[in-house]
Amino acid sequence: MKRNVDLFLFMGQSNMAGRGIPDGENGEKAPVILPGAGYEYRAVSAPDHLFFMEEPFGKEENRKDGIDDGDKKTGSLATAFINAYYLCTRIPVIAISASKGGSSILEWQAGGSFLEDAKKRLRSGRKYLLEQGFYIRHIFMLWCQGETDGDRGMEPEEYRLYFERMLAEMKETGTEKCFLIRIGEYNGEEAANYDKIIEVQTQIPQENADVVLVSTDFAEMKKRGGMKDWYHYYQWAYNEVGLKAGMNAGSYVKTGREPVLYDPYYKNLYFSSYDVPDLA
Repeated sequence: MKRNVDLFLFMGQSNMAGRGIPDGENGEKAPVILPGAGYEYRAVSAPDHLFFMEEPFGKEENRKDGIDDGDKKTGSLATAFINAYYLCTRIPVIAISASKGGSSILEWQAGGSFLEDAKKRLRSGRKYLLEQGFYIRHIFMLWCQGETDGDRGMEPEEYRLYFERMLAEMKETGTEKCFLIRIGEYNGEEAANYDKIIEVQTQIPQENADVVLVSTDFAEMKKRGGMKDWYHYYQWAYNEVGLKAGMNAGSYVKTGREPVLYDPYYKNLYFSSYDVPDLA
């Protein structure tokens, strides 16, 4: 009997890669993976094994001339996401790390080292799982990126163009959907503002059926004291965002209905569905 799994590529920049402190300092520890909930496939360092999911996720997955985050990966949202997704779907997740701190959407384009490496990791993981007798129900990507482009003042339509080009490449490689975690606010002293990126990341899922917004929760972490520096978050914040994003992604996969999110940035209910559900 084949074992059913869902394959996830965790893509983006540093807040996907994880800059938390998972040892209990400054808040909660990173969660422990639930029995059977998920495993890490290390496409770079050990492509012939699966590993129990743990934080720091992806810390060994550096490829020269590809995605290389050095030793910066500390604690991410990935384990919390997988636990919540599994509780909704009861389907184990095979997770592949493919994130690079400080990266622009311009660097996630066809022919570029980051996107080509991500595609290579996905192909390797899919091949391994099929050879081992797994049945891959779905192939998804989880995306969190945009702070670098906010720093650079990228216009929304430019970001949209390059995001959709990147997504088209991933769909060509087998990805079905992109689950999007929207970025939060800037917490530094420079003249940076992420409003334009936040706005376009809110609009894209409303207009693109291949993108599902699963979290807006980074937006409230600045006022809640969840940011540990100008750009990054404490582990408890990653845990919370990962939990909510995993619940929303899992619910979508199980029911086919897009999540209804409370958006703290716009202070209203955000409907990511094209067919807005009747709440009466």
